[in-house]
Amino acid sequence: MMSVNGRYALGIVLAFGFLAMVMLYSVPVINLFFNDKTLTADLFFYNRLALWMVLGLIFIYNFFIENRSFFLWEDKKYSAGFYIASIVALYIISTAGGALLNALIMTLTQEKISGKLVQLQSIFKHNYFLIIFTCFTAGVVEELLMRAYIQPRIEKIYNSPVLGIVISSLLFAILHMTYGTIGQVAVPFFIGIVFAAFYKKYSNIKILIICHFIYDFVSLMLMNFIDLKHVSFF
Repeated sequence: MMSVNGRYALGIVLAFGFLAMVMLYSVPVINLFFNDKTLTADLFFYNRLALWMVLGLIFIYNFFIENRSFFLWEDKKYSAGFYIASIVALYIISTAGGALLNALIMTLTQEKISGKLVQLQSIFKHNYFLIIFTCFTAGVVEELLMRAYIQPRIEKIYNSPVLGIVISSLLFAILHMTYGTIGQVAVPFFIGIVFAAFYKKYSNIKILIICHFIYDFVSLMLMNFIDLKHVSFF
């Protein structure tokens, strides 16, 4: 019979593997039914729905195979003031740090704007339902899987908080490789470190979900009204 750590390890592989498959292959597979030549709002919407399916599969795996609580770290309760202060601080650190890091990378490598971002700007244009749904999906699915699920299990397997933070952040960054630029991998890695360190210290996934939603929502709204080259560092 597989040990608890073995079941945790398999769950991590499944969670990351399913997420990677959705990122890489869901659009081409879904497009078999639409036969669109370019990425459309409908295709992207169904791609986001596929992420919810991954979350559902991991919940099922956790319930039937792991037979343990999905949340290895119980969510701690804080005051409303702590929520607000934490969300503001995390947003400023993520935005400012990410922007500086991306600007440095673009300066040193002369990296061009991600072609995928250009595509996304066109499908998000004035499509506020898709913007909100995309940001909500990213906030809930990515934080529940990368932080609440994967990070504590890595820490338990290796008995190392540092490895839990670093490896979960690295996996989070790898999932963003589909954007095709160094900056779109380095910045998520930086944000992953910030979020994972916060989660380790304060054990509150709701704050991270809200902050993740706000970060993506502001970025996508800026893409709606400002030329992409002026906001690409976000």
